[in-house]
Amino acid sequence: MKARIVIIFVGILALWSMLILRAGYLQFLPNDRLNSLQNRQFQTKVTLQARRGAIVDSNGRDLAMSATADSLYADPKILENRKVVAKRLAKVLNQSPEAVFAKIKDGNRRFVWIQRMLEQDKADEIKSWNLRGLSFVEEWRRVYPNETLLAQTLGFLGIEGQGLEGLELGYNQLLTGNQKKVLVKRDARGRPLINDGLMFTENPEGSELRLTVDADLQYRLESELVNAVSTFEADHAVGVILDAKTSAVLALASAPSFDVNKAMKTPAEYRRNKIVTDAFEPGSTMKTFVIASALRDGLVQPNTKFYCEKGSFKVGDRIIREAESKEKFEDLTVAEILAVSSNVGTTKIAFKMGADGLRQGLLDFGFGQKLGVDLPGEARGMVQALPWRQHLLSNISFGHGISATPLQVANAFAAIANGGVLNTPYIVQSIRDAETGELTETKVKPIRRVLSTEQAAQMRAMLVGVTTKGGTGGNARVEGFMVGGKTGTAQKVNPNGRGYLKGAYISSFGGFIPANDPKFVIYVAVDSPRKAYYGATVAAPLFSRMASYAVRKEGIAPLQMAEESTSQPKVRKAPVAEAKPVPKAPVGEVLTASDLEKATEVTTGETVPNLLNMTTREVLRRVSGQQLKVKFVGQGTVSEVSPNVGSLVPENKEITVIMK
Repeated sequence: MKARIVIIFVGILALWSMLILRAGYLQFLPNDRLNSLQNRQFQTKVTLQARRGAIVDSNGRDLAMSATADSLYADPKILENRKVVAKRLAKVLNQSPEAVFAKIKDGNRRFVWIQRMLEQDKADEIKSWNLRGLSFVEEWRRVYPNETLLAQTLGFLGIEGQGLEGLELGYNQLLTGNQKKVLVKRDARGRPLINDGLMFTENPEGSELRLTVDADLQYRLESELVNAVSTFEADHAVGVILDAKTSAVLALASAPSFDVNKAMKTPAEYRRNKIVTDAFEPGSTMKTFVIASALRDGLVQPNTKFYCEKGSFKVGDRIIREAESKEKFEDLTVAEILAVSSNVGTTKIAFKMGADGLRQGLLDFGFGQKLGVDLPGEARGMVQALPWRQHLLSNISFGHGISATPLQVANAFAAIANGGVLNTPYIVQSIRDAETGELTETKVKPIRRVLSTEQAAQMRAMLVGVTTKGGTGGNARVEGFMVGGKTGTAQKVNPNGRGYLKGAYISSFGGFIPANDPKFVIYVAVDSPRKAYYGATVAAPLFSRMASYAVRKEGIAPLQMAEESTSQPKVRKAPVAEAKPVPKAPVGEVLTASDLEKATEVTTGETVPNLLNMTTREVLRRVSGQQLKVKFVGQGTVSEVSPNVGSLVPENKEITVIMK
């Protein structure tokens, strides 16, 4: 009996010892299976948005920023009367009761999103119900304070905070930061434990992007494009402004635009950044680069003459005509061909170059290839592969049978404006790391030299001739400044078949200001204007208004040339055979490169700055640092300046601006 008791005691003692050892093993030694079970029971992984880096303009003004917003989630297991709750939520959230109930009907689920990023009034109303099983967390919501400003370029985010278009897509990783998911602890009953609804208070932010874009210039460009679409009853309009020296993007826009805060409710057609994604036949603006290529190859000079067949030139079985039947040009210099936009003259220059030479010239100016701009979706455009028939060679010389994006055309003009170097356009000026504060600045990236300095100066002089009396670009002039540029009027390609749409045109103008020392390159195009269609009528005035605003905003003084520089000398006449009479030149006078350089000789006396159409703030900014006393009369924008713009400032340094 005693032995049996001892055996039982020893057995019980051994069992307890085993239990204690097992408990110690489980308590103190790691066990992957148990750790995994614990994590599943007491933790859950929830994907939320961290604080996204800001996007600011060149002056530091916010274009895209992050602000907190309430996101609603439910714990279906503890939520009572789920069908009733679904109906109440559906009414506030503008959803169907069935859709809401489908999310919360499973009573075994412990966490389900109902709606992310609620408007504040909706969140406040749901909070007031104080229902057990409905809770909120604060997330970072993307806000675009300027609504439509730079909409297509900025892009927008998806519901999970990922960039879907524009800069938000192209720089998504840098803007987002380094985490996307967070482990949330649960209580013993499996409910998420959230400290005051905040999950990301200590998470680092994404990087900040500072753009080269000027918000004021951008706003004015968008306003002018909207006005052009309305005035000419056009389908849409596009515009881009580049820094002439670096090809930094100062403004780019498409109209109609959209409110970026409501991007998902906007048709895709309005969201596309047409400046970089859409290529079309540019029309006569392309003559600029045909002539520049011929000049570079030593085949022509500004005074080289071509007989222009009195406006009708047979090429194979086709007839090349001028834009107007009344234009019956005979002998024209290259400068005059550009000024009056002669199709026949440009065709003959292209024939002198040959298909190989012209194609290579256009490729060198950046057509038919991506420029490498830091924006997603850039199109290549199209320069057709060789061989070219004579008729195609002719068409391409005046901008048909080739396609280019607005950015490509503007950047090619910039190469002429800056002295002959083709640069890579860019829009991000710098990137600031939010954690380290390290600043990475974008450097100018030259692609290739396309013209010598002298050849670029010759081209600028000829392009000034386009905007002088008798040229097609007269409406692009800006009072007090020399302007160079080229008009374009292209038939619109039929997107649903071969050939062109009847009565549909793309009217454009590309150029730079001031022509003697270019600061801005501006290209604008209006698609399918119905009240007029020539680039000289539709796009040139639009260019003029934008160019005028840009130089005034920059504070560039109007040009006051010395006496000997104010007249433009006539082109020297080359000897011509007596059998071929020389017609009267269609453009009275043409600048040479040396004349353009003389334009920098300004009078030493201080002149009254151009303050027309400026607001009070713009006037004060313009005269800042000058010894001028400004007297304001009225309200609004400046309609008159006394003494007149360009005249000498009075001895008392006082000028009067009349505002209406």
